[in-house]
Amino acid sequence: MSHPVPPTWASVRPAERLAGTSAVRRYGHWWLVSPTGSLPASDPAFTRELDRFVADLAAADRAVAQLRADPAPVGKVAR
Repeated sequence: MSHPVPPTWASVRPAERLAGTSAVRRYGHWWLVSPTGSLPASDPAFTRELDRFVADLAAADRAVAQLRADPAPVGKVAR
């Protein structure tokens, strides 16, 4: 059974990082990547939280995209 090759700091693109953190998901696994090395995130509770955070960010991105695509009419504020 082959083990996934850990990502290196130089190989991680900014878009791969979870909201600018050192958390990176590659090969179906979460990694914590720093200039000095990579560490697999193997704690199930921690990786579940990372997965939830990704889902929340995706939902927020969809909501913003929807607002930009269908903005509410701008008018006077009722008093």
